[in-house]
Amino acid sequence: MINVEKAAELTGHSNPIFALTLSQKPDILFTGGNDKGVVEWSLKSNEFIKVMFPVAASVYAIHCPGGYPLMMTGLRTGDVLIFDFIKQQLLPALKHHNKPVFDIKSVSGKKELLVASEDGTVSIWSLDTLQLVHTLKVSGDTIRCISISPDEKQVAFGCRNNEVKIYDLEDYTLIHTLQGHTMPVFSLQYSPDGSYLVSGSRDAQLKIWNTTTFELTENIPAHLFAINHIAFHPVQPYFATASMDKSIKIWGSDDFKLYKIISREKGYDTHRLSVNKLAWHNGQLLSTGDDKRVIIWNIAF
Repeated sequence: MINVEKAAELTGHSNPIFALTLSQKPDILFTGGNDKGVVEWSLKSNEFIKVMFPVAASVYAIHCPGGYPLMMTGLRTGDVLIFDFIKQQLLPALKHHNKPVFDIKSVSGKKELLVASEDGTVSIWSLDTLQLVHTLKVSGDTIRCISISPDEKQVAFGCRNNEVKIYDLEDYTLIHTLQGHTMPVFSLQYSPDGSYLVSGSRDAQLKIWNTTTFELTENIPAHLFAINHIAFHPVQPYFATASMDKSIKIWGSDDFKLYKIISREKGYDTHRLSVNKLAWHNGQLLSTGDDKRVIIWNIAF
């Protein structure tokens, strides 16, 4: 039995929120969206701290690479803003893409940053020098999401053409193309042990892929509308999904059974519009979406 209780609500954004990311610093959260800035929140007091910096366009991705005092922010313009926590200022932006940046992830072993764009390419940057290292043409259309395997041997890209592309992280060669979704792939997440990859799509299906054979092992009609995000619990055998259908669902990561639905229909004071992003933090689940709110849930397993 999973018990869910609403712990707090963070309000202040005036437009939909598309990005929600934990800082490298404990108990600090960053959010961004169709607003004028990136916002810092305290998860100790559940309060607004400050607007970190202004933005000239919508924020679709925020990433805080481990081991670096930096925050990367991907904009609708294609620019990636870099905030230096030590200098407390913005560094020169990464200017390469001319279309929106939808996801940013880092490969700690290689000290590289991956930036996925609507232009169908992934730009690869050195985290040490912030210089462009390589550009990968992944698709003829938008790349919506990136997931890196726990052993940093594979990287998966979710594409608008319904495909998931798997690349070797050592030399960025294509390993496999996963086909099965009937609409764009919006969310991807490797399991904590790396044995499978979960993909979520605009087709509302969750698909489970074996990362050795690349076979489809499970297909779950998970939501009514698009699955926007997937987040594995750091220690418990569960993962959560966020959907355009306004609900959050919690699934078993070992049996793929549905264990909890957090929705207004189930009696929860939750999001009234699309749920866009999730994050686990100290036994709590954080969610945000188009209704401009961040909700903090106490989850007891």
